[in-house]
Amino acid sequence: MYKHFIFDIDGTLIDTESTGILSLIRTIKELMGIEMPYDEAYKYFGIPSGKVAPMLGFADGELFGHRWEENFVELQYLTKPFDGVEKALLLLKERGKYLGCVTSRNRYELGKDPHMQKLSPLFDQIICAEDTEKHKPDPEPVREYLRRMENLTGERISPQECLFLGDTRHDFDCGNSAGCDFALADWKERGMNGIPASYRFSSLEELLEIVSL
Repeated sequence: MYKHFIFDIDGTLIDTESTGILSLIRTIKELMGIEMPYDEAYKYFGIPSGKVAPMLGFADGELFGHRWEENFVELQYLTKPFDGVEKALLLLKERGKYLGCVTSRNRYELGKDPHMQKLSPLFDQIICAEDTEKHKPDPEPVREYLRRMENLTGERISPQECLFLGDTRHDFDCGNSAGCDFALADWKERGMNGIPASYRFSSLEELLEIVSL
Protein backbone atom coordinates (compact mmCIF):
# COMPACT_ATOMS: atom_id res chain seq x y z
CA MET A 1 0.00 0.00 0.00
CA TYR A 2 2.69 2.51 1.01
CA LYS A 3 6.02 2.84 -0.81
CA HIS A 4 7.49 5.57 1.41
CA PHE A 5 7.65 5.59 5.21
CA ILE A 6 8.65 8.99 6.61
CA PHE A 7 9.66 9.11 10.27
CA ASP A 8 10.02 11.86 12.82
CA ILE A 9 12.96 11.23 15.21
CA ASP A 10 12.29 12.58 18.69
CA GLY A 11 9.49 10.69 20.39
CA THR A 12 9.08 8.39 17.39
CA LEU A 13 12.40 6.61 16.77
CA ILE A 14 14.43 7.85 19.73
CA ASP A 15 13.19 8.43 23.27
CA THR A 16 14.61 11.93 23.72
CA GLU A 17 11.84 13.29 25.89
CA SER A 18 13.86 13.56 29.10
CA THR A 19 16.93 14.91 27.31
CA GLY A 20 14.99 17.47 25.30
CA ILE A 21 12.81 18.75 28.10
CA LEU A 22 15.42 18.76 30.87
CA SER A 23 17.91 20.55 28.60
CA LEU A 24 15.22 23.13 27.78
CA ILE A 25 14.43 23.62 31.47
CA ARG A 26 18.15 24.11 32.16
CA THR A 27 18.46 26.63 29.30
CA ILE A 28 15.46 28.64 30.47
CA LYS A 29 16.88 28.71 33.98
CA GLU A 30 20.32 29.83 32.76
CA LEU A 31 19.19 32.51 30.31
CA MET A 32 15.89 33.70 31.76
CA GLY A 33 16.11 32.86 35.45
CA ILE A 34 12.81 31.01 35.31
CA GLU A 35 12.12 27.63 36.91
CA MET A 36 9.78 26.03 34.38
CA PRO A 37 7.88 22.87 35.42
CA TYR A 38 8.39 19.73 33.34
CA ASP A 39 4.78 19.62 32.14
CA GLU A 40 4.96 23.23 30.96
CA ALA A 41 8.25 22.66 29.12
CA TYR A 42 6.77 19.55 27.45
CA LYS A 43 4.56 21.85 25.33
CA TYR A 44 7.69 22.88 23.40
CA PHE A 45 8.92 19.33 22.77
CA GLY A 46 9.42 18.69 19.05
CA ILE A 47 9.42 22.36 18.04
CA PRO A 48 12.61 23.68 16.32
CA SER A 49 14.84 25.44 18.84
CA GLY A 50 14.86 28.60 16.76
CA LYS A 51 11.12 28.96 17.22
CA VAL A 52 10.98 28.28 20.94
CA ALA A 53 12.91 31.39 22.04
CA PRO A 54 10.39 33.91 20.62
CA MET A 55 7.54 31.79 21.94
CA LEU A 56 9.08 32.22 25.40
CA GLY A 57 9.71 35.93 24.87
CA PHE A 58 13.51 35.60 24.69
CA ALA A 59 14.90 38.05 22.13
CA ASP A 60 18.15 36.35 21.12
CA GLY A 61 16.97 33.21 19.37
CA GLU A 62 20.46 32.29 18.15
CA LEU A 63 21.93 32.38 21.65
CA PHE A 64 19.00 30.44 23.07
CA GLY A 65 19.18 27.77 20.37
CA HIS A 66 22.95 27.40 20.72
CA ARG A 67 22.81 27.00 24.50
CA TRP A 68 19.92 24.55 24.27
CA GLU A 69 21.93 22.46 21.80
CA GLU A 70 24.88 22.42 24.19
CA ASN A 71 22.69 21.35 27.10
CA PHE A 72 21.01 18.73 24.92
CA VAL A 73 24.38 17.19 24.04
CA GLU A 74 25.43 17.18 27.71
CA LEU A 75 22.29 15.20 28.59
CA GLN A 76 22.52 12.91 25.57
CA TYR A 77 23.23 9.93 27.82
CA LEU A 78 19.54 9.91 28.80
CA THR A 79 18.38 9.07 25.26
CA LYS A 80 17.74 5.61 23.84
CA PRO A 81 15.95 4.13 20.82
CA PHE A 82 12.46 2.83 21.38
CA ASP A 83 12.38 -0.97 21.48
CA GLY A 84 12.39 -2.54 18.04
CA VAL A 85 12.64 0.54 15.81
CA GLU A 86 15.79 -0.78 14.10
CA LYS A 87 14.02 -4.08 13.45
CA ALA A 88 11.08 -2.25 11.88
CA LEU A 89 13.37 -0.13 9.68
CA LEU A 90 15.32 -3.18 8.52
CA LEU A 91 12.07 -4.97 7.69
CA LEU A 92 10.99 -2.06 5.52
CA LYS A 93 14.32 -2.02 3.70
CA GLU A 94 14.10 -5.78 3.09
CA ARG A 95 10.69 -5.24 1.50
CA GLY A 96 12.05 -2.60 -0.87
CA LYS A 97 10.39 0.37 0.80
CA TYR A 98 11.87 3.86 0.82
CA LEU A 99 12.69 5.39 4.19
CA GLY A 100 12.59 9.10 4.93
CA CYS A 101 13.20 11.18 8.01
CA VAL A 102 11.76 14.64 8.69
CA THR A 103 13.08 16.18 11.88
CA SER A 104 13.11 19.52 13.67
CA ARG A 105 16.73 18.85 14.64
CA ASN A 106 19.55 20.56 12.79
CA ARG A 107 22.45 18.52 11.41
CA TYR A 108 24.70 19.42 14.33
CA GLU A 109 22.23 17.85 16.75
CA LEU A 110 21.73 14.87 14.45
CA GLY A 111 25.46 14.28 14.09
CA LYS A 112 25.99 14.27 17.86
CA ASP A 113 23.41 11.53 18.42
CA PRO A 114 25.13 8.12 18.65
CA HIS A 115 21.83 6.30 18.12
CA MET A 116 21.06 8.17 14.89
CA GLN A 117 24.61 7.60 13.70
CA LYS A 118 23.65 3.92 13.60
CA LEU A 119 20.18 4.40 12.10
CA SER A 120 20.88 7.20 9.60
CA PRO A 121 22.41 4.93 6.90
CA LEU A 122 19.05 3.15 6.64
CA PHE A 123 17.31 6.28 5.39
CA ASP A 124 17.15 7.34 1.76
CA GLN A 125 16.68 11.00 2.71
CA ILE A 126 16.88 12.94 5.98
CA ILE A 127 15.36 16.41 6.05
CA CYS A 128 16.70 18.59 8.89
CA ALA A 129 15.69 22.04 10.09
CA GLU A 130 18.14 23.91 7.85
CA ASP A 131 16.93 22.13 4.71
CA THR A 132 13.72 24.17 4.49
CA GLU A 133 12.67 27.74 5.23
CA LYS A 134 9.43 26.59 6.84
CA HIS A 135 9.21 23.85 9.45
CA LYS A 136 6.63 21.63 11.09
CA PRO A 137 3.67 22.04 11.23
CA ASP A 138 4.10 23.44 7.70
CA PRO A 139 4.17 20.71 5.01
CA GLU A 140 7.35 22.06 3.37
CA PRO A 141 9.72 19.49 5.00
CA VAL A 142 7.66 16.57 3.66
CA ARG A 143 7.42 18.22 0.26
CA GLU A 144 11.21 18.61 0.28
CA TYR A 145 11.53 14.89 0.97
CA LEU A 146 9.23 14.15 -1.98
CA ARG A 147 11.19 16.52 -4.25
CA ARG A 148 14.52 14.92 -3.37
CA MET A 149 13.20 11.40 -3.77
CA GLU A 150 11.71 12.23 -7.17
CA ASN A 151 15.14 13.49 -8.23
CA LEU A 152 16.75 10.34 -6.84
CA THR A 153 14.35 7.80 -8.34
CA GLY A 154 13.28 9.67 -11.47
CA GLU A 155 9.68 8.82 -10.61
CA ARG A 156 6.70 10.98 -9.75
CA ILE A 157 5.69 10.31 -6.13
CA SER A 158 2.14 10.73 -4.90
CA PRO A 159 1.65 11.74 -1.24
CA GLN A 160 -0.88 8.91 -1.04
CA GLU A 161 2.05 6.51 -1.39
CA CYS A 162 3.58 7.90 1.81
CA LEU A 163 2.93 7.27 5.49
CA PHE A 164 4.26 9.82 7.97
CA LEU A 165 5.01 8.44 11.44
CA GLY A 166 5.30 10.95 14.29
CA ASP A 167 4.28 11.66 17.85
CA THR A 168 2.91 15.22 17.93
CA ARG A 169 0.20 17.40 16.44
CA HIS A 170 2.97 19.26 14.61
CA ASP A 171 3.95 15.98 12.91
CA PHE A 172 0.35 15.24 11.98
CA ASP A 173 -0.23 18.70 10.53
CA CYS A 174 3.01 18.52 8.56
CA GLY A 175 2.25 15.15 6.99
CA ASN A 176 -1.49 15.66 6.60
CA SER A 177 -1.08 19.04 4.90
CA ALA A 178 1.29 17.40 2.43
CA GLY A 179 -1.39 14.80 1.65
CA CYS A 180 0.11 11.84 3.54
CA ASP A 181 -1.60 9.41 5.88
CA PHE A 182 -0.38 9.59 9.48
CA ALA A 183 0.57 7.02 12.11
CA LEU A 184 0.77 8.26 15.71
CA ALA A 185 3.68 7.02 17.81
CA ASP A 186 2.22 6.74 21.31
CA TRP A 187 4.97 4.83 23.09
CA LYS A 188 4.09 6.51 26.41
CA GLU A 189 0.40 5.61 25.95
CA ARG A 190 -0.86 9.15 26.44
CA GLY A 191 -3.72 8.59 23.99
CA MET A 192 -4.67 10.30 20.75
CA ASN A 193 -4.92 13.81 22.28
CA GLY A 194 -7.32 14.86 19.55
CA ILE A 195 -4.98 13.86 16.71
CA PRO A 196 -7.06 12.19 13.94
CA ALA A 197 -4.38 9.69 12.93
CA SER A 198 -5.07 6.86 10.50
CA TYR A 199 -3.05 4.51 12.72
CA ARG A 200 -1.66 4.44 16.25
CA PHE A 201 1.04 2.29 17.83
CA SER A 202 2.43 1.97 21.34
CA SER A 203 4.46 -1.24 20.97
CA LEU A 204 6.81 -2.94 18.55
CA GLU A 205 4.09 -5.43 17.62
CA GLU A 206 1.70 -2.64 16.65
CA LEU A 207 4.44 -0.82 14.74
CA LEU A 208 5.30 -3.97 12.79
CA GLU A 209 1.63 -4.39 11.85
CA ILE A 210 1.62 -0.87 10.41
CA VAL A 211 4.86 -1.17 8.46
CA SER A 212 3.56 -4.42 6.98
CA LEU A 213 0.80 -2.50 5.18
